[in-house]
Amino acid sequence: MIRHLVLFKLNEGVEHDDPRAVAGAEAFFALGDQIEELRFWECGWNITDRPIAHDFAINSAVEDRDALKRYIEHPAHQAAAAQWREFATWVIADYEF
Repeated sequence: MIRHLVLFKLNEGVEHDDPRAVAGAEAFFALGDQIEELRFWECGWNITDRPIAHDFAINSAVEDRDALKRYIEHPAHQAAAAQWREFATWVIADYEF
């Protein structure tokens, strides 16, 4: 199995209630039901107020590297990620477990 973790940081001046951020979060919330390669899917907004914290997180799992590739290339994932490119930056970690 491969764990796929993503942490998003909203750009300067963008808040959680910004319509772009709301739409982006909704797009990611829906992915768990749209992409069959996902074996585990959860995401949500950060609940703490610390300067080092990121704003939104995805914690997911897929079977193997081929499944990860299919997930990344899936049109629903591509569309959701494209929304976030407009108002956030992110870091990713993929590891086998």
